[in-house]
Amino acid sequence: MSLAETAYAKINLALHVRRRRDDGYHELETLFAFVDQGDVLIASAAEQDEVLVSGEFGGALTNPFDNIVAKALGKLPRSNGLRVSLEKNLPVAAGLGGGSADAGAVFRLVREMHGLPDDWHDRAAALGADVPACVESVTCIGRGTGTELEPVESDLTGTPVLLVNPRVPLATGPVFAAWDGEDRGALPGGSVEQIALAGRNDLEGPAIGLCPAIADVLAALAGTDAFLSRMSGSGATCFALYRSHDVMREAAEKLALEHPDWWQMTGKLR
Repeated sequence: MSLAETAYAKINLALHVRRRRDDGYHELETLFAFVDQGDVLIASAAEQDEVLVSGEFGGALTNPFDNIVAKALGKLPRSNGLRVSLEKNLPVAAGLGGGSADAGAVFRLVREMHGLPDDWHDRAAALGADVPACVESVTCIGRGTGTELEPVESDLTGTPVLLVNPRVPLATGPVFAAWDGEDRGALPGGSVEQIALAGRNDLEGPAIGLCPAIADVLAALAGTDAFLSRMSGSGATCFALYRSHDVMREAAEKLALEHPDWWQMTGKLR
């Protein structure tokens, strides 16, 4: 028997960086949301754990010992091994939490097959700050380093979304290091849509400084009929939200014609 899970692409509808911490991490407040598309994982019982990688961006995951899917499997006690096939559809180092989403999908697969230990949240957080949010992959507010989660009812569920990446990988560390250290204020209150519209991404400026192509993507998205466009996470992927699927599809086709070298994905918010 095999089970399949989608590793849903994560986006930050807002990302407010508040301060640098003594441990080298950053205190932040973020509004996580998830797109109904992403990587695909298929798991089946095996004598020992094994990870097989395919897909457009599978070539970026060449080190089997540094694969977060393998690391996630190693975090979870089970009575047998799992053979996991990962179809890597999301770009790597792209601000979509692709690796974290893959790890979250592993947690859901193991939960379905064996159940999760009571301390699963701590085990997930040890893999990365975005991983706990990616386990459930539903809209929520993250605080601390992003691991302290607060569930919220989303009025944006079902909203058409367009993801665009200039095909330039951008590591998270240098972007956070380039943040100017200025606290620009807390995450606003209100509904999910109100928070998103009134919020911001404090890493946008530092990321553009390291990857100027992000500014081109944002300008192109601003030229469509989106009601919100913003960079996700530490970049370089940007997203745009639309009031109708037809308007989103028109925008996607327009950008594909004008920028055939850019990666894009369409979907809906979960």
